[in-house]
Amino acid sequence: MTTNEYQVTGMTCGHCEMSVREEVDELSGVTDIQVSAQTGRLVVTSEEPLDDAQVLTAVEEAGYSAVKTR
Repeated sequence: MTTNEYQVTGMTCGHCEMSVREEVDELSGVTDIQVSAQTGRLVVTSEEPLDDAQVLTAVEEAGYSAVKTR
């Protein structure tokens, strides 16, 4: 299991969180997603290491931007 953390900008509500969660959940191997509009924090846990570019693209497809923080 690997965990990556990202800072997402532009989220303001629960619907924003749901949009990000739905897009990231489509990535292969993702087992857990924690996202907070209040802090902008996105934590993605996966079975195998994820390609950060795929996660960032998924966030962009949800309508937001993100950077990896850890």
